[in-house]
Amino acid sequence: MPDSPLTLGVDHVGLAVQNLEASEGFFTNCLGWKKVGGKPEYPAAFVSDGKSVLTLWQVKDPDGCISFDRHQNVGLHHLALKVADEASLNTLFEAVASWPGVNVEFSPEPSGAGPKIHTMIREPGGLRVEFAYDPR
Repeated sequence: MPDSPLTLGVDHVGLAVQNLEASEGFFTNCLGWKKVGGKPEYPAAFVSDGKSVLTLWQVKDPDGCISFDRHQNVGLHHLALKVADEASLNTLFEAVASWPGVNVEFSPEPSGAGPKIHTMIREPGGLRVEFAYDPR
């Protein structure tokens, strides 16, 4: 067993999406992320908020794909993104909730007994995304 971790954190997270164009647009146009690369032949888009990088991969059969079920499937339960403060969370929620194709699972509320406050949505490409502010 090593004395210290053998890894240095997350390099990127690769996510399969039902609609690459819709997911890329959500992250870049709604959340303000930047496209930092891609593989049109795959197809894939790489997006970043300056701290995290996501690789968004288009599934081969969007009409026949099976949506992730957090109760039945092994894999990503959700992607959780931090925000700076509660006001930012509320501003972000207003933008996200009105974005075409977004399904709101729940509005900003305490996570358990708090003090963390979070909201959960499904973005247009099918990913379950949490936005959270934790004052601790």
